[in-house]
Amino acid sequence: MNPFLYSSVIKHGKQLDFHRFSDSAASRSFNYTPVQSGLFPGMSDHIQRSYSLLKGPDLDLLTSSMMTKLQQVLRCRFQSSEESGSDGDWQEAELYEFCKCVMFRTTFNTLYGHSEKLCLDQLREDFEKFDGIFPLLMARVPIALLGKTKEIREKLIRFFYPQRMEEWRAPCKFIQKRMELFQQYDMLQDRDKAAHHFAMMWAAVGNTIPAAFWCLYHLISCPEALAAVRAEIISVVGEKNMKLIFEEDITITRQQLEQMVNLESSINESLRLSSVSMNIRVVQEDFCLRLGDQHSINLRKDDIVALYPESTHLDPEIYDQPQRFRFDRFVEDGKEKTDFYKCGQKVRYYLMPFGSGATQCPGRFFAMNELKQFVCVTLLMCEMQLSENQQEAMLDKSRAGLGVMPPVNQITFKYRTKKPGDNMKREE
Repeated sequence: MNPFLYSSVIKHGKQLDFHRFSDSAASRSFNYTPVQSGLFPGMSDHIQRSYSLLKGPDLDLLTSSMMTKLQQVLRCRFQSSEESGSDGDWQEAELYEFCKCVMFRTTFNTLYGHSEKLCLDQLREDFEKFDGIFPLLMARVPIALLGKTKEIREKLIRFFYPQRMEEWRAPCKFIQKRMELFQQYDMLQDRDKAAHHFAMMWAAVGNTIPAAFWCLYHLISCPEALAAVRAEIISVVGEKNMKLIFEEDITITRQQLEQMVNLESSINESLRLSSVSMNIRVVQEDFCLRLGDQHSINLRKDDIVALYPESTHLDPEIYDQPQRFRFDRFVEDGKEKTDFYKCGQKVRYYLMPFGSGATQCPGRFFAMNELKQFVCVTLLMCEMQLSENQQEAMLDKSRAGLGVMPPVNQITFKYRTKKPGDNMKREE
């Protein structure tokens, strides 16, 4: 669709609804009773209101918690790597596996809390098995035909049973609110509550993890971008904090993250190149959809309308050399660039990795902060470079339409930590 016509669809929130489709697809994939089944009056509205805890002042608390958890996870990761080699030497790892390990654990601990009894490595292993089959579930392939997927899904749901979650310490306000909300509905069984929490965990990491991969991959693939972003991070955070990060937790506030325009541009550029989502709407009543002044379409109740933003993201009339990563594409005069044109006319919806209109991903502010923090802390803690003689990372197009696509091939990278005194040791 012509991007100038997107607003014709987006503005019809009453006639073109996303929530009905989302509720049907999610309840089928994660196996819980649909929220809009009529059994849980008011629940859908309560759930929508709870998303306010993922932005504004509450986002500051999440950002602070995420920052602490991220540093702890990365320190543990790098220290365990050093035990297998000499301190300060280059280590080698698989980049997507690194991102999955760090982001899954950090996000879980930030949202759901922590407990000594939790086995997050096993949870992640089961999660990845389920996630690999997820596109087929969304395509309505019967789960009985998908091997052990049903068994794995049930195991993942059991992990989030209310009795278990009550033992987890310091969940965020958003998860606490959901737990309290579900308790208000006697018709909602414990298994359904657990399935809702499992679905939320998938929503929290299903796209963020591959996005984290592409952010790091593009940066370390481009020396100019890596140097510019690292310099910006150090400029905002300060060299003192960079030197302290292995010894104690440092603070990078949401306001500081917002100052990093090159970093945000790099993330947006990575999302532009890797996000292949569809914005789906279900027609609620027969009506005539007007597309501009000269065209219209008669739509019937239950018809489906879909926007495909990738066609805009890769439009050479909007983006020069659209297949190429340019870290500063979204920067102009030291500020965020928001003016993009096609045929001389300004494009309003030029970047849509989180959906559109009132149905944009409610966790998008948290997700962007996560990605910024992940890149910041990783680059402050270590030097990184791609290993030589390997193929470029390619998109796994089997997940087209579902969000950010993961890489289809393995990418190895080398890293070494940047602890105080390391430079002196290397010079010696």
